[in-house]
Amino acid sequence: MKLSELSPVVGSTQVGKRKGRGAGSGNGKTGGRGHKGQKARSGGKIRAGFEGGQMPLARRIPKRGFNNIFAKPLTAVNVAALNAFEDGAVVDAAALIEAGVISSCPNGLKILSNGNLTKKITVKAAAFSETAKEKIEQAGGKTEVV
Repeated sequence: MKLSELSPVVGSTQVGKRKGRGAGSGNGKTGGRGHKGQKARSGGKIRAGFEGGQMPLARRIPKRGFNNIFAKPLTAVNVAALNAFEDGAVVDAAALIEAGVISSCPNGLKILSNGNLTKKITVKAAAFSETAKEKIEQAGGKTEVV
């Protein structure tokens, strides 16, 4: 095989439509832009969220508090889900994924207090709610912040 003999797979490439090249092309005259208006003009782009001069929705709705756009959300797991493990087990994100309790844990794990725990286990997570920590320790287990 030579470099000059290479060609793309049949059907994988298409020739672009030539706009505004006569009525016979099927895209002549206005070139698929319709008649007049901002979108018919050259350079006539409308930015995202623009509503024609009307006050945009993002500015009409009241804002409250602070929303950190850089925050990385933790994966939440309830204490009740930890009963799937045996006594003396060490539970971390990898163990939870392996057991099928969670599908992924990209930013860290947080243990929440919904449900009851009956097993004595060591839990390693990025964060614990106060009541979740109490429930794990009442069952005889340990909590470790990773």
